[in-house]
Amino acid sequence: MASILITGGAGFIGQAITRALSESPSHTITIVDNFARGRIDADLQSVLDRPNVTFIQGDVTDAAFFETLPTNFDYIYHLAAVIGVRNVMEKPDKVLYVNAISTLLLFEYAKRLPNLKRILFSSTSEIYAGTLKHFGITVPTPETEPLTLDDISSPRTTYMLSKMYGESICFNYGRLYNIPFTIVRYHNVYGPRMGFLHVVPEMFIKIRDNDGSTIDVASPSHTRAFCYIDDAVQSTILVTEHEQTQGEIINIGNQEQEIAICDLVKTIAKVMGKTITLNQLPDTPGSPARRCPDTSKIKTLTGFVPKIGLEEGLSRMYAWYADKLDSRHE
Repeated sequence: MASILITGGAGFIGQAITRALSESPSHTITIVDNFARGRIDADLQSVLDRPNVTFIQGDVTDAAFFETLPTNFDYIYHLAAVIGVRNVMEKPDKVLYVNAISTLLLFEYAKRLPNLKRILFSSTSEIYAGTLKHFGITVPTPETEPLTLDDISSPRTTYMLSKMYGESICFNYGRLYNIPFTIVRYHNVYGPRMGFLHVVPEMFIKIRDNDGSTIDVASPSHTRAFCYIDDAVQSTILVTEHEQTQGEIINIGNQEQEIAICDLVKTIAKVMGKTITLNQLPDTPGSPARRCPDTSKIKTLTGFVPKIGLEEGLSRMYAWYADKLDSRHE
């Protein structure tokens, strides 16, 4: 029997992790969300209806809220955060406040948990962006790559800074208070229920609305390594529970699925059964030419290898999105 707390449990990755964990009757799961981005849709409701799942609407930037939580959790998945380029550019204060304060308060709370086996902290591939811009990085990128901040005055910097700060909390609170943790850096996770402000769902809409027409594609030669949500969830749960990943930073992604954006768009059109012509636009300023994680560490420590190829993942994703493209949300 394991008691599990998931912050940000109504979000894309949070709901998927809750769904996977709740399939075991030996797990009791409490999810916390304030619905700043997450939504109670049919998918989330089907998880909330499970007898071993409890939902609490709460604010993880409120110290008093943590006083209301039980202290019997074995595992904590900390996924609550303000993310997304639009939020980062328009609400950098919220990015700094929510991402920093929620993590500080969580680790203060964790000091009181006698049975805690692990905190999983969700970080990001964006954390490598400053190093890439100023010095260049190894691609595929290992977790050992040195981290560099970009322009400290830029709103865009707030997200990477907040995640660096969170990682530092993990290591320093972990060492001082014997709090077990694992950090994961997610790389281009995609799948059902990820919202609409991402390249894949945006292309679903563009291709549907322009069948047989020209589709504009910026940064067509730039590459990304896409990881399907099921693989991301399985690997996240594995590293959270695995003895060898305590105190480690782990890239979560699919190194074998790196693809140029122009080829990604063609593959999306293929799974949609559509015919398109590409209009290749100039590169987006600031967009890295390549982003791909080195995933050898997770394979060495746990043996995990992603199973879902890009075309299969896109097909599963489109099957979910096909009748929802007119009900767009963040």
